[in-house]
Amino acid sequence: MCIAVLAARPAGACEAPPPAVVDIDANSYYSDSHHSIVDPVRKARNEAAVKPVNDYLDAVAHAAVAWQRTHRDADARCALAWLASWADRKAMLGTMTTEQSYYTRKWTLGGLALGYARVKPAATPDERRRIEAWLLALADATMRHSDAHKGVRNNHYYWEGLAVTATGAVTGDARCLAWGRKVFDDAMAQIRPDGVLPYELERAGRALHYHLYAAAPLVLMASIFDVQSPQLDKLIAFSVGGVADPSAIATMTGVEQEWSGGVPGWIAIYLRHGGKVAVPVKLPAVNWDARMGGDRSLANPLEHVVTGSGSSSGS
Repeated sequence: MCIAVLAARPAGACEAPPPAVVDIDANSYYSDSHHSIVDPVRKARNEAAVKPVNDYLDAVAHAAVAWQRTHRDADARCALAWLASWADRKAMLGTMTTEQSYYTRKWTLGGLALGYARVKPAATPDERRRIEAWLLALADATMRHSDAHKGVRNNHYYWEGLAVTATGAVTGDARCLAWGRKVFDDAMAQIRPDGVLPYELERAGRALHYHLYAAAPLVLMASIFDVQSPQLDKLIAFSVGGVADPSAIATMTGVEQEWSGGVPGWIAIYLRHGGKVAVPVKLPAVNWDARMGGDRSLANPLEHVVTGSGSSSGS
């Protein structure tokens, strides 16, 4: 299945949904204790294992974003048909062989819930029933696994929080929303006065990368909950400042930081919600992340956009 073809399909065209992925067999790909050095062979194996899931998510996101932009019925029909197809087959509710498999499932759930939010107004009552029951089943599985997990509450916990929060917001499920808010509050409590996340600082040469990566789900959760958090502002200031000048975080870790890009595109969400940054920010020309619902320059219906924030939603 070719995502590029689906994203640029002519009016009325939509490929048949791919076979549902029920079990996920992913693998970790870091080779050191800090989880900072990537093993290319293991990385390639993992990418091949999760490609069907990632391709599916990307296709749903493209169709959902297209419908939000143009309200062309064919785009809505395509996104909803793909969602309902995997919902009917209980996709991703089978065996998760590793922690990496659980990571893949929660990243995908977050993206699907956010994509569904874009296209939900076009869904029939039957489609809503089928799709939302599936999303809630995935959210329940995510919460059960997370609550049983005895490891550190780092960026993976925040991405679980986003997945469950988005599901709760798009379905109106109070339990999911309460669980997601608990994750958000726990994350805010972890942020030091200088904006550092201690667990992400442990990532050696990728500490800046993981501060930026950890901030992504938190800025979207803050917008969904419509929470203005001084602690989050400190994290963003530290992380964005690190992009402009990584010397401070390099001193903290004792390692030169592996980051060559600009500020990630999730900053558009933060700015739309009234956030401020001290350095100039240029958004990526293609501001795409399927795990965050697709085009981050187009406000998701679950976001709370602050009037006069100075950031265009693209809608």
